[in-house]
Amino acid sequence: MDTYALLIASTLNAGTVLAIAALGLLINEKAGVVNLGAEGIMLCAAIAGFAAVVHTGQDTMGFLAGMGAGAVLAAVFGLLVIWLGTNQYATGLALSLFGVGFSAFAGIGYVQEKLPERPHFAIPGLADIPLLGTALFKQHPMVYAAMALCIALIWFLDRTRTGLVLRAVGESPESAHALGYPVRRIRLAAVVTGGALCGLAGAYLSVIYTPLWVEGMVAGKGWIALALTTFATWRPARVLLGAYLFGGVTMLQFHLQGAGVEVPSQLLSALPYLATIGVLALISRNPTWIRVNMPASLGKPFHPGS
Repeated sequence: MDTYALLIASTLNAGTVLAIAALGLLINEKAGVVNLGAEGIMLCAAIAGFAAVVHTGQDTMGFLAGMGAGAVLAAVFGLLVIWLGTNQYATGLALSLFGVGFSAFAGIGYVQEKLPERPHFAIPGLADIPLLGTALFKQHPMVYAAMALCIALIWFLDRTRTGLVLRAVGESPESAHALGYPVRRIRLAAVVTGGALCGLAGAYLSVIYTPLWVEGMVAGKGWIALALTTFATWRPARVLLGAYLFGGVTMLQFHLQGAGVEVPSQLLSALPYLATIGVLALISRNPTWIRVNMPASLGKPFHPGS
């Protein structure tokens, strides 16, 4: 029973990184912008957050530094693709490559650094419940914040005027512009917000999930988060469930290795990526389903007055 509780707990922890980043990318895509630079943003945010905690000793400063780094990089990306009209896909790939190289360079002096002792969290009373206490109620507050973020995003997109305007910009920017909405500024705000959330995910990765800095430590999680938006057909609740699914697959490999299962370690390490490919292959068999849920102007540039 303890093994199952630990597996559930580690699944929620691993899925939180993917959930926060994927929800940020969902905001981008609801506004019609595809940001393929999530991997690079998360890496830069990871080193920014880790460095901030090393120098201040405060996790909150690490999260803020990661969000700031993500927002700045996303703002540069947004200015290039929204105002200068560069190709979204090429610019995103360039940002991802930049983030990989810059984070490696900036993190040289932090490879051997150690963070202060990590605090342990537990919800009084609930944490003592057999099985469920260990599985659900001894998590870092950011785990619960990711769940709250998902609920808030559902409410924002479906129940608020601003959220409906954001969706309108992603569906038909020309119509939104004709009604007087500042399409480019709305898209930039969505991109910066999404970048800040990707940055928060990167900081959580280096400060809480694996409290250390190693070059390339994001290890494809940015790409999985990007795939999650399609896997979830651009619905926040499905993004959260998908994040926990992939988090569970990631943790399963370690539990199988610990149990002495005779499977090559390379195959176990590839499980999360194989699961990503498999899910996307299954979804792509029904293109109509994707087309109905996908923002109509996703990836398409908008030029006022053109």
